Amino acid sequence: MGSAVPRAEVALPRAAAEPIWHELFAQWVPEIFAPVAAAPEHTEAIVIGSGFGAAVSALRLARAGVATTVLERGSRWPNDPWREIFTGDDLPDGRGFWHSTSFTGVTKVPMQFADFGGVLDCTRFQGIDVWSGAAVGGGSVVFSGAMIAPERRLFDHVFGGVIDYGELERVYYPRVRAALRLDPMPGDIYNSGPFTHSRAWDDQVRKAGYQPVPSDSIFNWDVLRGELSGATRASATAGRSNLGNSNGAKFDLNQNYLKEAEATGRAKIYPGHRVDTIAQEAGGRFVVTVTQLAPTGAVRGKRTLTCDKLFLGAGSVGTSELLVRARETGTLPELNEHVGDGWGTNGDVVLARGSSSVAGHGQGVPSASRIFDDTGIALSLENWYIPGVPFETGALASLAMVLDPTRARFGYDPASGGVGLAWPRRAQEEVAAAARAVDRRIADRAGALAEYSVLGYDANALFTAHPLGGAVLGRATDAYGRVHGHPGLYVMDGAAIPGSTGTVNPSLTITAIAERNIEAIIREGR
Repeated sequence: MGSAVPRAEVALPRAAAEPIWHELFAQWVPEIFAPVAAAPEHTEAIVIGSGFGAAVSALRLARAGVATTVLERGSRWPNDPWREIFTGDDLPDGRGFWHSTSFTGVTKVPMQFADFGGVLDCTRFQGIDVWSGAAVGGGSVVFSGAMIAPERRLFDHVFGGVIDYGELERVYYPRVRAALRLDPMPGDIYNSGPFTHSRAWDDQVRKAGYQPVPSDSIFNWDVLRGELSGATRASATAGRSNLGNSNGAKFDLNQNYLKEAEATGRAKIYPGHRVDTIAQEAGGRFVVTVTQLAPTGAVRGKRTLTCDKLFLGAGSVGTSELLVRARETGTLPELNEHVGDGWGTNGDVVLARGSSSVAGHGQGVPSASRIFDDTGIALSLENWYIPGVPFETGALASLAMVLDPTRARFGYDPASGGVGLAWPRRAQEEVAAAARAVDRRIADRAGALAEYSVLGYDANALFTAHPLGGAVLGRATDAYGRVHGHPGLYVMDGAAIPGSTGTVNPSLTITAIAERNIEAIIREGR
């Protein structure tokens, strides 16, 4: 288990041209610079965050007649078929990253840009970089769209009976699939130029004895058809996803759960509202301190808000930070010893094989298919694109998710007030070795170049895009996300998941469990 350390803060010089960039951003995306109304001083329910679990909570509470305030630190970004709302992964600017001035992704190419409130937060902990969303819509804005249910046996292995998989399979997975219009890639998209890499990937794994399984995706295939026909600016067919799709190609939460929550008239979303602390008064009311931020990072004000029920959906890192800090500073003194525990990376590993047949074609983002292997450690490989490269290089990328049992614990540093963790290098090396062994087997049997090195894809990038845990169901909370010791406080996001979703992307499971939990909370009134 990793030991707890504060979050690493890297001191970097601010770009000299920062004011110029901020002016450009205001010209390109004036919507995010518009004044934001202040949240009400008291609401029946406050939801912190606006990602998958938070969006589900907001919609179901609003439809149940509960006045709900949604607080999101990031901006509310629009979509447009022709404007470049978001920046690209290849040459990103400050719109891409949450108040950072540098980034080195899986291509190992360092980038520099102006400090700004962009959409992807790269939190640097000891031993691991954690990627998460910082925008209205949370992770749905910055992920690659695959939404897949794990196998029952692997789900049960991870959750240990706390949740009935059959209930998710019968009720909540189908509910989410319908709400998010999930379906696999259609044949016309699959057979188009930008997905030559997907077809080559499938061909190689078949030669190696695997049968690729189509992956459900959140992408709007009609928008991709528009890209292919020239009816809209290229985005998902040109290697764009991690930093947003300007034309709305991803059917993100702004287009469904959040939109529907606001349509009830009982839920209101407040971007630019960063939650700093949470507390509970003797009478049971919750107190939330908030800093109102401009997209530039300038502080617009500080507020203290209250609510009767508080729903945490700030993501694994955000929710865990708030809870650990509250326990250690005494603002939520009844939190138990399990708060901060059970954190994992979902076993994320990046890989690539070579195939000269795809060079020169486009770089489509949605994942067409995946394979599963349990000859050693159970893991899956998904057909992936290379973030940051809008054209084909002859590399067939994969995102591996390994059933890694390693868990770390968040800790608190009273001197700095920081919350952080340490991730053991050994754990990352072991999951990378397991994934690399499968990739080499495929390459050998398919006659491909293994360990593709032109872009430094050597399966050891120390990052996760799937942070999970820190307030785990059945430990820090009951089986429905009710936090032990503090009635009216709930965990509704990836912090509730015990470090893994069984070798698949977590978003579908997070959303389905949130649907299950909020239904019980509303039904039982607690």
